[in-house]
Amino acid sequence: MDSENLILRLFDVNAVKFGTFTLKSGIESPVYFDLRVMVSYPDIMDAVADTLFDTAKKSGVEYSVLCGVPYTALPIATLMAVKQKVPMVIRRKEAKSYGTKKMIEGAFQEGEVCLIVEDVVTTGSSVMETAQSLAEVGLKVKDAIVLLDRAQGGADRLRDSGINLYSAFDLPRILEVLHAHGKITDEVVKSVKAFIQENMVNLPQEPAAKKPRREYLGYQARAELCQHPVAKQLFGIMEDKQTNLAFSVDVTTSSQVLELADQVGPYICVLKTHVDILEDFSSTFIQSLQDLAEKHNFLIFEDRKFADIGNTVQHQYSSGMYKISEWSHITNAHSVAGPGIISGLKAVGGAKNRACLLIGQMSSSGNLATGEYTKATVKMAEENSDFVIGFISTSSLTPDPTFIHMTPGVKLSEGKDNLGQQYLTPAEVITNRKSDIIIVGRGIYQASNPAEVARQYQEAGMKAYHQLLEGETDR
Repeated sequence: MDSENLILRLFDVNAVKFGTFTLKSGIESPVYFDLRVMVSYPDIMDAVADTLFDTAKKSGVEYSVLCGVPYTALPIATLMAVKQKVPMVIRRKEAKSYGTKKMIEGAFQEGEVCLIVEDVVTTGSSVMETAQSLAEVGLKVKDAIVLLDRAQGGADRLRDSGINLYSAFDLPRILEVLHAHGKITDEVVKSVKAFIQENMVNLPQEPAAKKPRREYLGYQARAELCQHPVAKQLFGIMEDKQTNLAFSVDVTTSSQVLELADQVGPYICVLKTHVDILEDFSSTFIQSLQDLAEKHNFLIFEDRKFADIGNTVQHQYSSGMYKISEWSHITNAHSVAGPGIISGLKAVGGAKNRACLLIGQMSSSGNLATGEYTKATVKMAEENSDFVIGFISTSSLTPDPTFIHMTPGVKLSEGKDNLGQQYLTPAEVITNRKSDIIIVGRGIYQASNPAEVARQYQEAGMKAYHQLLEGETDR
């Protein structure tokens, strides 16, 4: 069955419908896809499996294992796996509360490349959630195939997250075929095309001339777009020092912190601290740290991870032993408490030109900062861009060039530790996932020569950055 006849067959079994439909987002759509009905038609399932396999083959996609996005794509991926003799894994919607409690079921090896199979893509969120779950168990995701791309920007959004999307056909192609065969009228075609244009995902909030897409912009150009002084300063440092390296100095004495900061200072744009693990914290230490930040031109980021109600975080940020708002250019917060946490921090840090990062994703295995949580976090950031300058994340979460993404868990070679930390390379983080800053801790401070290793990370990070600017990737 060729693609034209497959489209006609999908229309015949009401997998493609036209009318007025309320989508999950609450938006009214003139077209609806109910592809679950396919499972009742073996000829369609067989054709879909063959079509998606051919799509992957023609696109030159390389993979060793398949994974269908739950639930509609699961039978499609299963049929592909059986027909093509390719191993498959299953991603659960949620982990079991008993037994192995795994999110990913099946046999595989760490480092294998997994191809994601999906039925319909609108925003790409389901594909990204699946990719995140696969990454947490050590599977690599570079590509996804989909039967139908609604052509509303999901492919661009996935590309911004380091995933290439290949579709068997898109919504305009469906309109073309059905119209040519007299299945739909001119008015329906016009209505659906207007809907596509009016409901694109991830459009910039301001005119494109003011906020162009981020992926081709250098640090200097992005600095010029930023309104927040800390974001502007940080991009300026990254350009001037030619570094996208943040050093997480997770040691337990003030003298160790200061010694390491002085050694690696020339190679970093940000020094990330955890002052509550210091055994000898003092105001003298803070003054010395600020002096080193000025000497080597880097920003201080206290990784406090605030996670309480607004009134409480106000006091945690401004008072107590550490008085973080007095000396840290940047801090961060979980969005789990809602927008009140941002308001509380902003009430203290706003007047002092401090900035906040929201934790949109985490690098630890089994974390819950995924899916709808991540989407809600991005929305909070967009609504508070006068204080929030970006995210802690494992990939780019928005194309807005004024937001910065910092990714933890980076090493020169991939792997994980015995506590569930997942490590990614600078090239994977910067070039493929389009994050902005690599955060490195143990890889530097446990080295016999921290300064030399920091230089190596600086060079690796900038090489990846220049590859991104030149349009190169590892795929």
